Amino acid sequence: MRIAPGNLPIPQTEYEAKAIAFCRAWLSGQSEFTLRTSGSTGTPKPITLSRRQMKASALLTGHTFGLVPGDHALACLNVDYIAGVMMLVRGLELGLVINVVEPSSNPLLALNPETEPVNFAAFVPLQMHAMLDHPGHSLPILNRMKAILVGGAAVDRTLEDRLQTVSAPVFSTYGMTETVSHVAVRRINGPNRTDVFQALKGVEIGVDARNCLFIKAAASDFATIQTNDVVDLIDSFHFRLLGRADSIINSGGVKIQPERVEEVIAELLAKEGMAARFFVAGVPDERLGQQVVLFLEGKEWPESRHAVIKEAVQLSMGPYAVPRKTVQVPVFSETPTGKIDRKAIVSAYQ
Repeated sequence: MRIAPGNLPIPQTEYEAKAIAFCRAWLSGQSEFTLRTSGSTGTPKPITLSRRQMKASALLTGHTFGLVPGDHALACLNVDYIAGVMMLVRGLELGLVINVVEPSSNPLLALNPETEPVNFAAFVPLQMHAMLDHPGHSLPILNRMKAILVGGAAVDRTLEDRLQTVSAPVFSTYGMTETVSHVAVRRINGPNRTDVFQALKGVEIGVDARNCLFIKAAASDFATIQTNDVVDLIDSFHFRLLGRADSIINSGGVKIQPERVEEVIAELLAKEGMAARFFVAGVPDERLGQQVVLFLEGKEWPESRHAVIKEAVQLSMGPYAVPRKTVQVPVFSETPTGKIDRKAIVSAYQ
């Protein structure tokens, strides 16, 4: 379904009807909108955002990525959540043509690369992997874009390496419902690839006593949003994301950031050219308090790979960070926004 400035089409599906209903509400001047958080870092909850906040976020995105009236945007993330609904707001506020595609693993398959140009799009990592599995169809579409955003979940080393085949600029985003989508980005392909996030113009950042990031911006109505994201704050505009304070594993009195263990494993898999979904979490242990456990989707890995992983983690982080067990899960459960539902998976194991 294509939404052009000043033209709302007749929806053909229930999903398209939801997108059009939001557009009508926005164009009517509705002042507040209630959305739900994704639930990836806690219990999903409703949150009310003002029109002023959402407009400020849309204008900042347009300025950051050079979007102009008439550009074509792809809206392929769920419009029940902030990432999807903000693509609609950007289109309506910036005069973009919005191509609404119901969320799927590979939304580009719904497009004709010859007749449906796209200048701007946002995806989750799972979608990027699926699109790169079909380079003949996907790359001609991706490479014509002004900017490609990847958010909603961490971008692992394997995906970053695969994205080097994309010539258009690709950015990993940092943000949440409370900040009305992204407030910082980092380039993840090309010669300017970096592991450092840069706050967007007008976004103030800092850290609390735990080194957890706080954010203040027009999109937050200039209220301070305190996060549980542990960062290495480089200066008042740049930071490295290290992990979450509420995911730290305390094993035998040693505090372990599971995201760092995941990075070590991801680097090894990238060297093997292997794509796999996994995560590391702490589970209760009578002796250690918590033990490090590797949760793996799909087929079990050979023992030789586990041995290499254990050696690499021990060399990099010490013996307490080495996964004590591996839990093989046929298919990871996901949140409605396509993120791995870590809490549900760990709870099912326990």
